[in-house]
Amino acid sequence: MKVAVVQQPPVYLDLERSMARAVELVQEAAVQGCGMVVFPEAWLPGYPTFVWRLPPGAGMGKTDALYALSQANSVDLSRHGLQPLQEAAKDHQVVIVLGYQEIDGSVSGSTLFNSCAIIDADGRIANNHRKLMPTNPERMVWGFGDGSGLNVVDTAVGRIGALLCWENYMPLARYALYAQNIDIYVAPTWDSGETWLATMQHIAREGGCWVIGCATALEASDIPEGLPYRDDLFPNKDEWINAGDAVVYKPFGGIAAGPMHREKGLLIAEIDVGAARSSRRKFDASGHYARPDVFCLSVNRKRQVPVHFE
Repeated sequence: MKVAVVQQPPVYLDLERSMARAVELVQEAAVQGCGMVVFPEAWLPGYPTFVWRLPPGAGMGKTDALYALSQANSVDLSRHGLQPLQEAAKDHQVVIVLGYQEIDGSVSGSTLFNSCAIIDADGRIANNHRKLMPTNPERMVWGFGDGSGLNVVDTAVGRIGALLCWENYMPLARYALYAQNIDIYVAPTWDSGETWLATMQHIAREGGCWVIGCATALEASDIPEGLPYRDDLFPNKDEWINAGDAVVYKPFGGIAAGPMHREKGLLIAEIDVGAARSSRRKFDASGHYARPDVFCLSVNRKRQVPVHFE
């Protein structure tokens, strides 16, 4: 099975145009024979990198303005916000793993979440996971997720699970996925560089699974001219904001494709899904190498809601 890892930027903080670009990228991958397409963290409508560039308190007014723009361009599942990509998945018979910014119109209609959707080849959303713990200044713009999305799900290309960015540094979150017979572990992120790549290889070895890591390759020149405070945020017009470093690791370690550094396009890898389970003969973290008499993990998968109407 071929997998395509997207290393192209969205139309930053423009949901409509970014969605159209995403559909085109899915089609491009399908033409190349790919059965799975993976997008980075918060690809729709673009990762809020401004939170790392505006000091808390001193940059509050700027953060408010950029948050409002980000909010207006977030995806609402209660309004079928991923329908174009669901249709693309069905039309091209591909599985899509998508990092996106979600707004929950069914509750407050205001709070944003860093989410990851797994869309099966029939167009169905097989799983939606919200990042459990936004990292550092991300808490200025994102709410906390819950355990309801900590699932590994059957798809047309195998059993897939996903954790977002630094969730992959959470040993118990990883273990929750390992314990669900995972074939393909996807890590959409904003991180890149040698430390992150080492983490991806570690997970491939620890989990005995295929690991896909991907961040948005983004240059200052990709940021639209009309973005509020653009010149303050990105004064160096030649800056690589994020190098991308899309990568695919084999079960138990070893690079299958990438890393794709400071380059834009699709990283294509051919993977043997069945190799994941057979690789765990040597080390199965949640199987023969587990010690449930000593260690036991409990996961609360209940959806957490602030109000119950009776």
